[in-house]
Amino acid sequence: MLSKIRNLMGRRPSRQAPSIPSGERVYAVGDVHGRADLFEGLIDIIEKDDAARGRAHTTVVLLGDLIDRGHDSAAVVERARRWAAEREVELIQGNHEEMLLVSRSDIDAMRGFLKFGGLETILSYGVDAATAMSAEIEELQALMNEAIPQDDFDFLDSFKKMVRIGDYVFVHAGVRPDTPLEFQTGRDCRWIREPFLSHRGDFGGFVVHGHTITPEPDICANRVGIDTGAFLHGTLTAIGLQGEERWFLQASDAVRSEAA
Repeated sequence: MLSKIRNLMGRRPSRQAPSIPSGERVYAVGDVHGRADLFEGLIDIIEKDDAARGRAHTTVVLLGDLIDRGHDSAAVVERARRWAAEREVELIQGNHEEMLLVSRSDIDAMRGFLKFGGLETILSYGVDAATAMSAEIEELQALMNEAIPQDDFDFLDSFKKMVRIGDYVFVHAGVRPDTPLEFQTGRDCRWIREPFLSHRGDFGGFVVHGHTITPEPDICANRVGIDTGAFLHGTLTAIGLQGEERWFLQASDAVRSEAA
């Protein structure tokens, strides 16, 4: 795995550009999905980029779905906790964190969790693969609850549904159009696709989100999606924001040419 910086300058929307307050800088990271290697690579890229840009009050926002699908969810959770102890990190809960938390006591939720990559998360906490594959679902639920430390459950449960900085709104999946931001439900923030993705009006802030995979950052006049499929395409993306400036950083499995 080779991590590589990609400075992809976002297309300027036709409307007035959103901005981050003076003296502040923000990095938001898309869906990691258990790719601890890409996460570590992107952390290094962000730290070097932040240092090179000079002094600012810097906030990192993790947009959720740290877990599932990839094979190192436990390591990702541990690294996110450690990074949050080292600098200012805002943590947003994704639908996959929600599924794990509900699955602790709900068998139906457990079935959905396993269908969407939850088994890989359970195995990353040291549960034997053969034992997990042969277990009844109730047994697997018990194994999961025993293997995952309560501190990790509590950590994931503490994540927020939304963060607002300046003109930007950071959320996992999106927001419901024509609903004030203060009235958005946690479920929409973690799960919505439509009518959010096709909406071209004002959301009450410029939305930065993950959840929906696109090969490159999905840049629109009212939002930008930065889930570039870490587990699927091998590329983990972050967006950097300062004033009206916007740039993208990526860690990737393969060396790829820079794009303007």
